[in-house]
Amino acid sequence: MSAPDQDKQRNRKIAENEADRQAVSAVRVSSWAIAVAVIIGVIVVAIVWAWLKR
Repeated sequence: MSAPDQDKQRNRKIAENEADRQAVSAVRVSSWAIAVAVIIGVIVVAIVWAWLKR
């Protein structure tokens, strides 16, 4: 293999690794966003329910 081919293969592997890392990061951020939204939703429902039951 010539040097430019090795460089291309190395760059392709680096790009694949970076894409995988970004995908994992996106899933992690999405999970946190969903969890925070659920917690806020539960708090709002509890406040509204308490307000209506008084």
